[in-house]
Amino acid sequence: MPFSNITTSQSLRRKTRIVCVSDTHGASPHNGAFKLPKGDVLIHAGDLSNQGSYSELKKTVEWIKSADYEVKIVIAGNHDITLDAAFYAAHGAAVHSQSPQDAAACLNLFTDTGILYLEHASADVRLTSPSGPQTTFKVFGSPYSPTRGTWGFSYPSCPSGIWDDSVAERLWSEIPLDADVVVTHGPMMGHCDASPKWGVAGCAALQKRLWEVRPGLAVCGHVHEGRGAEVVRWGREFPGREERVVSWIDPGLGSKKMSLVDLTGRKGMARLDNDLSHCKGVTERGSQVNHVSFSGTVDGETKMSRMHHGRVGTWQGREGRKETCVVNAAIMARSHGMGAKRFNQPIVVDIDLPVWREEMSLPGYANNTSAVPRQHPEES
Repeated sequence: MPFSNITTSQSLRRKTRIVCVSDTHGASPHNGAFKLPKGDVLIHAGDLSNQGSYSELKKTVEWIKSADYEVKIVIAGNHDITLDAAFYAAHGAAVHSQSPQDAAACLNLFTDTGILYLEHASADVRLTSPSGPQTTFKVFGSPYSPTRGTWGFSYPSCPSGIWDDSVAERLWSEIPLDADVVVTHGPMMGHCDASPKWGVAGCAALQKRLWEVRPGLAVCGHVHEGRGAEVVRWGREFPGREERVVSWIDPGLGSKKMSLVDLTGRKGMARLDNDLSHCKGVTERGSQVNHVSFSGTVDGETKMSRMHHGRVGTWQGREGRKETCVVNAAIMARSHGMGAKRFNQPIVVDIDLPVWREEMSLPGYANNTSAVPRQHPEES
């Protein structure tokens, strides 16, 4: 009898369309705030609600559940306070004094919905639809952002008001080095993080960690006015080094066109210089499709000072990870108190991802390793 195992091909890639939203704060396609373009994957980078009430979250889960995507990846944000159980136990009474919420019931809204809900965890995703790209990627998702006011999923600041780097560095060190897509509610410092309220509102420790990981795509929100996209080319001389940044011009601005970020090189922009290389390339047969593993640790990583030049060792075997596309997908265009409510459209990212394939052991196939991948018009 023939047998098969699942492998990934770093050389064979196909275009995968990822639709990104964040900071919907109760707005949805159902109430006409924005339209969802077609795609393979939907990512929501947090702030699903205004104050994390059960009714707010239920409405958001319902529209995400009904959205037509093969995989839907969701994280919470600082406004989704009931999803941060420890925070809600300590502060929920002050926020919901008239109508206390059941935090466990709010979290259970994501159970058996077909939504991949990530709370500072990673997952291996494999798109298996015969009509889809049949690509695979590792995603890490985290709801955390630096403390600004009394909100959920925040990491503390020092009494002086400067972020406690040791806390932030420990937190972000848990992003796996082999993450291909990173979804965080807050942005990294210096990229899509300009705020009229806070100035530069991103996290420096997150920027250093993304320099180490260098994922193909980093999706965030939180800073409404920072909505947009940039391609960062990483340097190697010291942690956090950037060689250049290319800002995206939104083709949908002032028109009915999609807000498309094309990283495939097919539509004007240069192809993203990132081969998503890493030592791991095999998905074990029989593992659960779309979310086969969750982890809050970094396998085999040596802990060192972030400013130690030995950190460059994390590049070994991953030299092809040279660029990261950063997307702030905030739907709410303005922060609270900064003018009339206005909505952005989702940002659509086309990116070439590795194809997974099933290798068959058949008579005449040497060493049981030969395979004929399925044909697809977007192969590259």
